[in-house]
Amino acid sequence: MKYSTFALATVVALGATAKTAGPAIAQDAGGAAPPTTAPAPSTSTPAPSGGATTPGTTLPEVQIIQQKKPKPAPTKQVTKAPKKAKPSATEQVSKPPAKKPAPVAAAVAPPPAAPPPSGPPPVEPPPAVESDTEGVSQGVPYEVAPGPSTVKMSPISGSEIPIEKVPGGVSTISAGEIARLKADYVPDALAHYVPGVILSDVQGNVFQNNVDYRGFTSSPVDGVPQGLAVYQNGVRINEAFGDTVNYDFLPAIAISSITVMSGNPVYGLNAIGGALTFDMKDGFTYQGLETDARFGSFGRAQGSIQDGMRFGNWATYIALEDIHDDGYREFGTSDIRRMYADLGVRGDGSEFHINFTGADNTVGVAAASPVELLAEGWDKTFSTPQSTTNQMEMVSVNGKVKATDNWDLAGVAYYRHFNQEHVDGNISNASPCPILPSSTQTGACFQNLDGTNILLGDTNGNTIILPNDLTGLGEIDRTSVDTNSFGGSVQAVNKERLFDHHNQFLVGASIDHGNVSFQSSAELGFFQPNFVIKGGAGFVGPFGQGCDLTGSGDPGDGCTPNGTPTLSEIRPVNISTTNTYYGIFFSDTFDATDRLALTVGGRFNIADLRIHDETGLAPDLNSSPTYTHFNPMAGGTYKLVDGISVYAGYSEANRAPVPAELACADPNQPCLLPSFLTSDPPLKQVVSNTWEAGFRGENTNILAHQKLTWSLGYFRTTNNDDITEVASSIIGRSSFANAGETLRQGLEAQVNYWSGRLFTYMGYNFVDATFQNDLTLPSPFNPAADADGNIFVHPGDRIPGVPAHKFKAGFDYGLTPRWRAGADLIAASNQIFFGDASNQNAPLGGYAKVNLHTSYDVTNNIQIYGLVDNLFDRHYGVYGTFFDVEETNDSGAALGSITFTDPRTIIPAPPITAYGGIKFKFN
Repeated sequence: MKYSTFALATVVALGATAKTAGPAIAQDAGGAAPPTTAPAPSTSTPAPSGGATTPGTTLPEVQIIQQKKPKPAPTKQVTKAPKKAKPSATEQVSKPPAKKPAPVAAAVAPPPAAPPPSGPPPVEPPPAVESDTEGVSQGVPYEVAPGPSTVKMSPISGSEIPIEKVPGGVSTISAGEIARLKADYVPDALAHYVPGVILSDVQGNVFQNNVDYRGFTSSPVDGVPQGLAVYQNGVRINEAFGDTVNYDFLPAIAISSITVMSGNPVYGLNAIGGALTFDMKDGFTYQGLETDARFGSFGRAQGSIQDGMRFGNWATYIALEDIHDDGYREFGTSDIRRMYADLGVRGDGSEFHINFTGADNTVGVAAASPVELLAEGWDKTFSTPQSTTNQMEMVSVNGKVKATDNWDLAGVAYYRHFNQEHVDGNISNASPCPILPSSTQTGACFQNLDGTNILLGDTNGNTIILPNDLTGLGEIDRTSVDTNSFGGSVQAVNKERLFDHHNQFLVGASIDHGNVSFQSSAELGFFQPNFVIKGGAGFVGPFGQGCDLTGSGDPGDGCTPNGTPTLSEIRPVNISTTNTYYGIFFSDTFDATDRLALTVGGRFNIADLRIHDETGLAPDLNSSPTYTHFNPMAGGTYKLVDGISVYAGYSEANRAPVPAELACADPNQPCLLPSFLTSDPPLKQVVSNTWEAGFRGENTNILAHQKLTWSLGYFRTTNNDDITEVASSIIGRSSFANAGETLRQGLEAQVNYWSGRLFTYMGYNFVDATFQNDLTLPSPFNPAADADGNIFVHPGDRIPGVPAHKFKAGFDYGLTPRWRAGADLIAASNQIFFGDASNQNAPLGGYAKVNLHTSYDVTNNIQIYGLVDNLFDRHYGVYGTFFDVEETNDSGAALGSITFTDPRTIIPAPPITAYGGIKFKFN
């Protein structure tokens, strides 16, 4: 078993700081450090973890402070609202504790005067009772802290409004909810708690999953059409080349909260399906030192550490994670090393942070395997080597100041470097052939899609010579992406009353700039047992010799050189791209009455793209398109009764084609993304129109420490000029095309309940994702394709890869103050195979899996725990497509071990896995 010294070294180094950290108090996710003196009366609701205040609130500040052993109050104190004023949700009664005192002490300032005539302002519940969310903190009863009750209306902190005023779908996840799963990959938390999210997998690695939300995808894989905008601390982290998102860069322990929001174009380009925001911890919201070590199935060994400290107005936080996993499939080894650090300072009305995120990850990519091969073993892989190495460093600075009594200014600036090296072994479309009909030497002949046949040469211009006893010809494709990106956003927020009613107005602008260098190469090689390709036959050069075929016309009959150099469609690629995204946005939320809140807003996007071929061999690749669009939004919420409201809204969003798509939009010049980019026909931008309506409710009992939240909503999103990936007859290659109009509509419901030791949740999503036009799409390996390799799509056909039904539920319960256990269920219905947009084949089957977890607090500072995923060892696929059966058998790739007849190929889900760990926490 391999285990990097990265985590162990940091545990030893930072663990020593526990002795000198002083009396820091362990913080719950999102909880603030308790003050040393009682707070003075305030005119605003307590700020959430980001430090922003809820607009227009006139209630006193409430501090919830955890104490190890709360002492009985000397006298009974009762705080009442003024006469004729409705009691507020923050009124509390402090009584001497019983034999088992509750771990809460509340300090409440005198109540405010009666609200103004326009109606009472919205009241936010106070933060949850302090705990570490995993039961280690001073022996308090186990609980999972609820997520935030406010959400940002822009990516930048300071734009928060209560969730009850948002005219669209919203889901939030707290650090406590992430911690109960012991999640080491952030999308796992999204899959558990957000009704509309399901994970899929294109590469066959648990650290490279796609996040699919309501039929829109956010993926780490170039070539997957992206539909979600993703932000970390206000920084857009969609990579510049393909808008991909590498979730393996995010340390799970460092996340304070996650928000998934639909229908808000203020979040910029790519928010056609919605936006994800990750807010990270800092030393103000987390204090203490925690280390964690875990071991288990498939060689898993991992360690993590997080440490937060506060020194007056200054605070520091650092988190590191190191994971080694041999993988549940052959050649699936992964090594994940990542960190996050933050330095913050607060002053009167201001707060500034500088933070760093870094990662150096290598993941074994096993890709899809033929179903007949998986029948021989669930761990079997097809055509390796396949691996991806990702490195990233990002520095960002964010801050906010109170410019005037009515205006708050906030902003963020960042620099990000991303480097990716990808190795992909495949069957080669080249065929062994005699160099001359009478020659005994064997070369490699390749037939371009335009019908020209060439004898491949290497990078030095020499003919590639293959051994005469070659049994199977393979190809190792290599790509590299090196990206430098930087940018920033600024916004101003005004919370001054308008017509004597609460109002929040924000206006801002952003710029994101990226420079990308992309290179690729193809090396011919030879198949070994277990579908392993060994290189050594030579790297394919840009030119081959044109051939006059003899005999039957098969390149195997030999090529007669005609002396004419011909470009190869698998030639090396070297391109540079530049993209600059500009945005100007605004939003206004106005309380028309004490029950009705109206929101309007919009964003104007400009996408300026530049693509340049550095080889000089592909002038058609050079282009400089510009896309612009204004996206409006409007909606409202109405409070039916206390705790229940209704919402409705309309919004638009747009997605400009990314360089990876623009450079691969010619079906006659397909790409093995991210391997080969060759031409640039124009693609139209995608514009979405979204309608939403629904109900949501919240019931909070502060004294009993209970909270119930629920929502039920309908959504309908129409994409105009949607972009889809279409397959090529060249193995592994594809191109992109506009596919007319597509529709995603459905229902979404979720319930979350917290009460002392109990936490339980349930979510359901139905999405009807369909094409809305007649289309003819290439799908040459689909058994239902016609003689030309085409399929015919009709309105109402389901979009591949989108399960119609998703259900998830789970609970956690403290069986004793030290022992707790929980379970989670995730289920999804069937999905259409990629390449089967005409829905003519049987779909990939649905699934249901159960996970278990339990933990025991040995002491107040030591916890042991166990996890079991896929308890019943269900075998199911999470992605499906088709492959070329005939070419695979003819190529000799199987080396006689198997003859394929079924073109279906899937990504198998992980089987049953079990892990055990130990955690130390110091306050």
